[in-house]
Amino acid sequence: MTTPTSSRGRRRAPSRIERAAGRAAALQKPRVILALLILLALTCVMLLDGYLRAEVGGDNRVRSGASSSKVPDKILDGGPILTFRGGQATTVSVPSKTIALTFDDGPNPTWTPQVLKILEENDVPGTFFLVGSMVSRYPSIVKSMVQQGNEVGIHTFTHVDLSYQSDARVNREMQQTQLALAGAAGITTTLFRAPYSSETDAIDNYSWPVYQKLGKEGYTSVFVDTDSDDWKKPGVSKIIKWATPKKNKGASVLFHDAGGERSQTIKALPTYIKKMKAKGYTFTTISGVIEKRNATNRQSAAASNGTSGTSGTSGTGGQTGTGVAEAGALAGTGNAPTGEGGTAPNGESGGTGTAPNGQNGQNGSASTTARLQAAHRTATGMTLYEGKALIVAVAIAEWALPVLSYLLLVVGVAVMGRFGMMLLIARRHYRQRNKRRFSWGPTVTGPVSVIVPAYNEKECIANTLESLAQSTHPIEVIVVDDGSTDGTSEIARAAADKLGMANVRVVRQENAGKPAALNNGVRNATYDIVIMMDGDTVFEPDAVHQLVQPFADPEVGAVAGNAKVGNRNTVIGAWQHIEYVMGFNLDRRMYDLLRCMPTIPGAIGAFRRDAVLQVGGMSEDTLAEDTDITIAMHRAGWRVVYQEHAKAWTEAPGSLKQLWSQRYRWSYGTMQALWKHRKSLTDKGPSGRFGRVGMPLVVLFQIVTPVFAPLIDVFTVYSMIFVDFEAALLAWLAVLGIQLACAAYAFRLDKERYRYLLMMPLQQLAYRQMMYLVLIHSCITALTGGRLRWQKLKRTGEVGTPAGVSG
Repeated sequence: MTTPTSSRGRRRAPSRIERAAGRAAALQKPRVILALLILLALTCVMLLDGYLRAEVGGDNRVRSGASSSKVPDKILDGGPILTFRGGQATTVSVPSKTIALTFDDGPNPTWTPQVLKILEENDVPGTFFLVGSMVSRYPSIVKSMVQQGNEVGIHTFTHVDLSYQSDARVNREMQQTQLALAGAAGITTTLFRAPYSSETDAIDNYSWPVYQKLGKEGYTSVFVDTDSDDWKKPGVSKIIKWATPKKNKGASVLFHDAGGERSQTIKALPTYIKKMKAKGYTFTTISGVIEKRNATNRQSAAASNGTSGTSGTSGTGGQTGTGVAEAGALAGTGNAPTGEGGTAPNGESGGTGTAPNGQNGQNGSASTTARLQAAHRTATGMTLYEGKALIVAVAIAEWALPVLSYLLLVVGVAVMGRFGMMLLIARRHYRQRNKRRFSWGPTVTGPVSVIVPAYNEKECIANTLESLAQSTHPIEVIVVDDGSTDGTSEIARAAADKLGMANVRVVRQENAGKPAALNNGVRNATYDIVIMMDGDTVFEPDAVHQLVQPFADPEVGAVAGNAKVGNRNTVIGAWQHIEYVMGFNLDRRMYDLLRCMPTIPGAIGAFRRDAVLQVGGMSEDTLAEDTDITIAMHRAGWRVVYQEHAKAWTEAPGSLKQLWSQRYRWSYGTMQALWKHRKSLTDKGPSGRFGRVGMPLVVLFQIVTPVFAPLIDVFTVYSMIFVDFEAALLAWLAVLGIQLACAAYAFRLDKERYRYLLMMPLQQLAYRQMMYLVLIHSCITALTGGRLRWQKLKRTGEVGTPAGVSG
C-alpha cells in the first residue's frame, strides 16, 4: 500500500479505511496459503492411505516359470535359510525334529491376535514376516508380538514381487518396513522373506539378484521346507497333514495370519502344535534355528579336535558363546541399525520359549528371548523418530479417511437431494406463478423510487440511466455518489440531461460504503416502494413494473428480481451465466415456496420503505448487506418473494482475480449475516421459522456442502489414477449428466439459449474448483476472525441497454 501525497508533495498519514485495507491485504495471503495447505494435506492423507492399501504404486504382477540357470545348484538344493556371510552365499537347514513356525502377510487385527494367543497358550515362539503397511496400521499388535518373545521379519511394505522392481523400489520397500517396525516396536530386523516365495528351488534368474543385493546389505532371506497351503482353505485336517514334515525332518513351516479369511488356520494351529510336540518336535524361531545349527557345528568341531566346551566366558546368566556371534553375523546388520544382540545361554538352543535347564529366574528368560530374537536390533536415533512419525501419520490417515468417506456420502446425498428439491419445487413454482389466473392482487401502478449507489462507475452509470429512462413504470431515480473520484456524478447529470430525465436526482456523500449510500437513498426517497440496483446494472423496460407487482400482497415486504449476466460471451462470463441461471435462480424459486429466501440480489431488489426503516436500514455489520437485510425482513415478519419476470442485466467480473474478490466477499458476508442472525434458531414466530427452516438450508446448501464438495472431485481424481479409471469416469459423467439435466431445465424455465451449456463440463473442471477454494478461504477468514472491506471491481461498461444484450 502506497502512502498518498498531498498537492504540495508532502506525505499525509493514510486514512482509517486505507489502513484497514492494508491490514486486510496483509492477512489474505497467509489465509490463501492455509487453504491450499489444507487441500494439500487432504491429498497427502489420501495418497498415504492409498499407498498403504497398495492402490497407489501397487503392482500385482507375480513372476512364474522363469529359468534358474544362473542360480547355484547348492542354493537350489539347500536349506530354507539363505545368508551371505563374508559375501558367500550359504544355506542353513533346520535341524531334525525342529520346527520354525513362520507366518506371512500380517499383522491382521482379526487373526494375528488369535495366533499369538495360541502360541502363548502352547508356549511356543513363532517368526512373523510382516507387511510394512500393515505394521504401520496395527502397531500395537506388533508390539505385543515382540514382547511375547516372537521374532519378526520383513515381507516388504506393499507385498510386491521384488523381481519386477527397480533397486530404488526394493530399497524403499525395505527401509519403509524397517521404519514401521521401529515406530511400532522400537526394533528393526535382519530377516526377510519375499512375497510369493516358497522353497529355495523356486529361486529364478530374476529373483536371485534381489537376494544377492539384500544379502550384501546384511539381510537373511528365509524360505520354506513345508507349506501348509492354508490360504487354499482346504480344511483343518489337510492343513495339519500338509504342515507335517516328512521322516522326522526339521522344517521351516509356513502358515498365514493375514491375507484372507483364516478361521481354518486358527482351528488347525493348536492341534498341529500338540501333534508335533507329541512326536518329539521342538519349536523355535529362525534365529533359534541358526543358533541351534551353529551349536551342533561347534560340538562336531570340538569332537573332531578332541576338545569340548565353547570359547566364551562364564557369566551369571549363562555363557556368551560363538553361536550367538555366528547367528548375529549370519543375520547381519546391513540397513538395520545395530543394537543389542541376543545372549546364548549355556550354548543350548532349546526352542520352546522357556528357559533351558540350568537357568532360572529373570536372567534365564531374558536370555532365551534374546536368543530367539537375535535378528532384532534396537532402533535408535532418527530411525526411531522417523518410525514413530510414520505411525502417527498412518494413524491420522486411518482416522481421517473413514471420516472423509462419511462426509463424502453426506455431501453426495446433500447434492443429489438439493438437485431433487430444486427440480421439484422449481417446477411447482413456475407452474404456480405462470398460471393465467395467477395474480398478486390489484395491479400496482403508483410511482416508486429507484436508488442507484455509485462509486467510480463512470463506465456504466450512463447505460444504467438510459435503461431506466425506458422504464414502463413511473419512477424517480436517486443516484447516490459515494465519494467517487472519476466524475461519476457529473456523468450521471449529463446523461440525465441528455435523456431528458427530470426525475433524476444526484446525491453526493463522502465515501462511506454501499450500505451507507443505500440508506442515504432511502432517506431521500419520495415513495413508499424503493428499488435498489447496482451502478453497473441495466434494467429491461418492464423490470420495475414486474418487480413491484408482488407488493399488491400486503404481507410482502421485499422482492428479489431475476439478475442475469450481460457479458456472457467470454469463458468466465459464460460460466457465471450458467451459475446465475442454475444456481441462483433455481435456488430462489425453491426458497420462495419454502418462504425462506436468504438473499435479495443487490443488482435488482425492491423493498417497502417502511419495512427497511423498521429493521434499521442497510447494516454495515456485514459485507453481504443484501443477505443481512433479507434475513432481517424475515425475522420482522415480512414475506420475501422472487419475481422471475423482473429482469436486470449486470456486468459480471471479467477476470479470475476480480471474480475471486467478489465471491470471497459474498461468501464471507453470508457467513457474517448468518452468524449475526443466529438467535433466530431459538426465536418464536416468523423469526424462528426462518431460523429453523431457512438457516439450516442455507448453511447446508451454501456453506457445508460446497466446503466439502471438493471431496467428490478429489476422490474422483484419486479413483481415476489409482483405482479404476473407467468406473470413476463413468461416475463423474453420471453426476455431470444430472447437473446438465438440472441446468437445462433451469435454462428452459428462464427461456435461455442452451448453447451455453456446452461450457458446463469445463466449468466443472475449472470454475467450480475455484469457487470451492474461495469458500474454503472465506471459512478460514471467518474462523480466524479476519475482517474484509468493500472491494471495488473494475468495470468496462460493456453491458449496454437491454436491447443490446445478446441472448
